[in-house]
Amino acid sequence: MDEIYFDYAATTPVDARVLQAMLPYFTQHFGNPSSIHALGQSAEAAVEGARRDVAEVLHARSEEIIFTGCGTESDNLALRGLALSQRAQRGANHLLVSPVEHPAVLQTARQLRDQYGFELEYLPVDAYGQVEAAAVAACIRNDTALVSVIYANNEIGTINPVAAIGAVCREKGVPFHSDAVQAAAHLAIDVQADGVDALALGAHKFYGPKGVGVLFLRRDVALLPALTGGKQEEGRRAGTHNVPYIVGLAAALKLAAEEREQRSRKLIPLRDRLIAGVLSTVPRSRLTGHPEQRLPNHASFVLEGVDGNALLAMLDMAGYACSSGSACKVGAPQPSEVLLATGLSPAWALGSLRITLGKDSTGDQIGRFLGDLPELVARARQLS
Repeated sequence: MDEIYFDYAATTPVDARVLQAMLPYFTQHFGNPSSIHALGQSAEAAVEGARRDVAEVLHARSEEIIFTGCGTESDNLALRGLALSQRAQRGANHLLVSPVEHPAVLQTARQLRDQYGFELEYLPVDAYGQVEAAAVAACIRNDTALVSVIYANNEIGTINPVAAIGAVCREKGVPFHSDAVQAAAHLAIDVQADGVDALALGAHKFYGPKGVGVLFLRRDVALLPALTGGKQEEGRRAGTHNVPYIVGLAAALKLAAEEREQRSRKLIPLRDRLIAGVLSTVPRSRLTGHPEQRLPNHASFVLEGVDGNALLAMLDMAGYACSSGSACKVGAPQPSEVLLATGLSPAWALGSLRITLGKDSTGDQIGRFLGDLPELVARARQLS
């Protein structure tokens, strides 16, 4: 039996059209973009073309697009680079971060606290894991170096009011960073309307290759680079450009923007059918995340009395690839920090299940899953 893939928030397959766009840059146009000869200049033209395409989708300027190795690197570069620059410029030493961030943000913020002496404060979130703009306004201080709030949550699917938070940060003159790694595949991102100063993307979340990402950085915002050496990316991120992957990222992002409405029209009814089916057939189950303001492909639950990892193993044996939350946390014996931050008890949080759909998901797959899940949950509860 072919496994049914329900883990698109962890990664997506490379779109065939994206792969075709990438292939020539492995063998034909293989030059180093920093070289002055024709092959190098051909590669540089491809990188700059990709930069323009990404900027257009995000409503940014080309010079505000920094290519990185992944979304995690983009988050790291933004937080560390902004925090250290703000401290050097104006003595700012206070970080405001939501407690429901991806580990790429949370662990970087904690390192800045523990190793660099920054004061780290967590923003309050509601039971849906959402941050209110008013809460950000109440917490910002004169010495706040940055605010970081995830655009759409990877574990529970909640979408935050990014534009409202951006307006608060702009009024206060504090840089605003958002991890948009999950959002880019499904939401229209406009960095001007959203008021973000730094925004992270990772290509493999929207049918591009693994190993390449983007950091949007507003042109008047200073950043201390983490990788030094060459002058690539205007000195903000040294290292030889990964030309085929950069080309693939731009192609995938363009397709995501062009096909967004079509994909959402398909995914939302499937997602809603999945949510209704789980809640109606699995006793002691609860939806996590916002019931309406959530990603169109994202369904996430907690199941009382279930070991989430044991259930995932059973689902895998039954032919379903699912997740218990962030792909970076699978296998962790501790309950999710994100779920605990929303007020769930550890007993409930240990029984998390995330089902994320993609452009190739079907109603038949949902039907099969809903038919098998109740029995698998009952078996998992017997083993707990």
